[in-house]
Amino acid sequence: MKEISLNSSLSELKKIIVKNNLMHEKDQILNIEKPGAGNMNVVLRVITQKGSLILKQSRNYVNKYPQIPAPINRIDIEAQFYQLIHTSSCRHYLPRLLGYDQNNKIIFLEDLGKSSDYQVLYQNNIDLSQKDYVAILYFLRQLHNTSFSEPQSSQFPKNLALRQLNHEHLFVYPYSEKNNFDLSEIKPGLQRLAQKMRQDTSLKKAAIQLGKKYLSEGNSLLHGDYYPGSWLKTKSGFHVIDPEFCFFGPKEYDLGVLRAHLKMAEQPISYLTDFWKHYPASDVNYSLVDQFEGMELIRRIIGLAQLPLSLSLEKMTTLLQEGRRLLMVS
Repeated sequence: MKEISLNSSLSELKKIIVKNNLMHEKDQILNIEKPGAGNMNVVLRVITQKGSLILKQSRNYVNKYPQIPAPINRIDIEAQFYQLIHTSSCRHYLPRLLGYDQNNKIIFLEDLGKSSDYQVLYQNNIDLSQKDYVAILYFLRQLHNTSFSEPQSSQFPKNLALRQLNHEHLFVYPYSEKNNFDLSEIKPGLQRLAQKMRQDTSLKKAAIQLGKKYLSEGNSLLHGDYYPGSWLKTKSGFHVIDPEFCFFGPKEYDLGVLRAHLKMAEQPISYLTDFWKHYPASDVNYSLVDQFEGMELIRRIIGLAQLPLSLSLEKMTTLLQEGRRLLMVS
């Protein structure tokens, strides 16, 4: 496997792209740049004489945290996700898959142009527009309700290795009294709150039980990491990226995670009260949505995967209490 990076030579990148039939030998690469953070994977924008495209490569570790091992085949599963939904109406919200280099663990995606994710929502007094709010729920409804044939769903990868890595950070690490992540550096007083929750035996048992449901199989294709960091604001509107955590599972997971982030981003209360108007469904287990929402509130505030939250300690305390209440719903 040839590893790519921002320091890769243009000639090295050109060889890879030409081999994948995405540019001609006679054409030139003008520049490469970093289009975003690239937490899990290496992501590059390659600008050529004929336009630009996005290269995304997985490694056997998390790009942002090289000390954390990660399954290298996650890029293969992401490629299959794009291939699977190419006829679904939700495909319009995702970049097009232009190519897939299995040997080099690279996917080539349509470049959506200069854009930014939605993590700015975590800052004070920045609200999601009504149009984007509706689009965010519409995409999820279309994704979850897309019908696939039995071979398509049953043969789709379980993505178990990546889900097990995620499971550790969702259901185990935040509650462990042994982890050495000092939350007082995030917010003075937060470490004390975390220690109190980590001594709550009933809460830890509830988290473990919910974790089994996360690792279970289901009938809905999930994005698997549906939060503002996976949403893009572009000139053409709202888009969705980074479905590498995808799997067929309980739709309640995506829904609970989304609701938790609307709360942490302090979005208008109407976005929560009107939620089910924009995601009409008769087969949703609302208690399970509540549990996954509670899980996400807790793990984002006292876990490793921190967000750029602008919340006071008092607000964090309230959300942690809310998270506990929701997670303990039976």
